[in-house]
Amino acid sequence: MGQWKRRLKRIAIGGGLEAAWLANAAGLVKEARGRVVIFTLHHVRPHIAQPFEPNQHLEITPEFLDATLRRLKRSGYRFVPLDAVPSLLSDPQDDRLFAAFTLDDGYRNNFVHALPVFERHGAPFTVFVAQGFAESSHSIWWETLAVLLGRENSIEFNFGQGRERLALDTPVRKWDAFDRLAEFIHRQDESRAISEVDALARCHGIEPVDITRELVMEPQELRELAASPLASLGAHTISHRALARLPHAEARIEMEISADYVESITGTRPRTIAFPYGTTEATTGREADLAAKLGFAIAVTTQPGFPTPSLPTYMPRISLNGFYQKPRYVSALASGIPLKLLGK
Repeated sequence: MGQWKRRLKRIAIGGGLEAAWLANAAGLVKEARGRVVIFTLHHVRPHIAQPFEPNQHLEITPEFLDATLRRLKRSGYRFVPLDAVPSLLSDPQDDRLFAAFTLDDGYRNNFVHALPVFERHGAPFTVFVAQGFAESSHSIWWETLAVLLGRENSIEFNFGQGRERLALDTPVRKWDAFDRLAEFIHRQDESRAISEVDALARCHGIEPVDITRELVMEPQELRELAASPLASLGAHTISHRALARLPHAEARIEMEISADYVESITGTRPRTIAFPYGTTEATTGREADLAAKLGFAIAVTTQPGFPTPSLPTYMPRISLNGFYQKPRYVSALASGIPLKLLGK
């Protein structure tokens, strides 16, 4: 996606959120609201501006998280653990509003910066753990690319037609390179593609697993986090690959071993799992069926929407996006009006 298209998209989304907030404040489209909303987050940390920030959408500040919780409280929401959602949805007479919070990938800042905010508000939350990240045996390709492309002026890479040079001397070219490399990873064997990106990074003096080690909680930190009465850990596979593109047996192993790993940390088998990426291309009904057969009570995607009792292992979530950190946008998202406008 070109830089101007990104800007237009952000402007359009921001405008839509403003319109939704105004409509919600005026008491319009009340039927769009869901009784339960599941929010998805990744990084929670103070923002340090960088010239190139391709993952900024995955990052919110602790101050915005605090404002989000305060805004939802004022709007009448009760904060609940994720695994309580199915039972809450099963009672059609209950008209109370509930919000659950989830954080993907197990970033260390979830412990350092998010936990104190959740404790301040008494809000339960679930952190989804990818074994390969927690053990620093796998790289996080989008974080690797942010470092690599951010500091280099050019790279050479073989996308399948021979090595080619990519100029990185402007932000636009860095973004174009990020998009091409992300597409390269998603359009073929993900493990092999990530290995090639990792090799490229090492040629430029960057060790990808060092980035993982710096960013992600290790097992002992996860144990300490899970000791909080508000925190729970869920499965997030071993390697964080798109399950829909894996053979059935391999997808099953990714999910089952991930649950084993979380159980080894907490002593309790997780009832929840987050599908990596969580898009319609990365997650299908097959994975939802697998999750149910493996004993998960809840499996979540990143597809926008409100959960329903009929699909507990394919539940949508609402993203708290780093580009739209305004409390009124939280009200807009929770209102369901943006989803209504999108026909969802």
